[in-house]
Amino acid sequence: MRVHVRAVGRLQGRSEERALTDDYMARFNAGARTLGWGGISETEVEDRKGGGMAAEAELLRKSLPRGALLVCLDERGRLMSSPDFAETLRGWADQGRPDVAFVIGGADGIDPALRDEADMLLSFGKMVWPHKLVRVMLAEQLYRAVSILSGSPYHRA
Repeated sequence: MRVHVRAVGRLQGRSEERALTDDYMARFNAGARTLGWGGISETEVEDRKGGGMAAEAELLRKSLPRGALLVCLDERGRLMSSPDFAETLRGWADQGRPDVAFVIGGADGIDPALRDEADMLLSFGKMVWPHKLVRVMLAEQLYRAVSILSGSPYHRA
């Protein structure tokens, strides 16, 4: 199973968020190999024409692998523990899902039409988080999930 992160907005090359995201994604890749999974990819999109959420949604759709299971990050989504998230990923892998795509919206969130297309809405809590931090948090939780599934001591619950 390959994991894809699709996000509105760009992380600056030398930012702390970029460094953290890259670090957790590299850790994910190492852990994913032990599980027989593919790696993680990241695509950033930006609507430079000012078309709002609908235009962002179209750019996100175009970046998604065909047939990918779609997970939108949204404060109205499902709250999960880290072990439950890990088991969800394992379930998708066991079902033979080749691609899972996590979508992070921009400042206004994810267009409702794209949100309605999602196979799952996932929340990191009732608070609204900046998309830069959500990217770091998602990368860390993905790494934590492979750590849990591979028996690494990283996760201590």
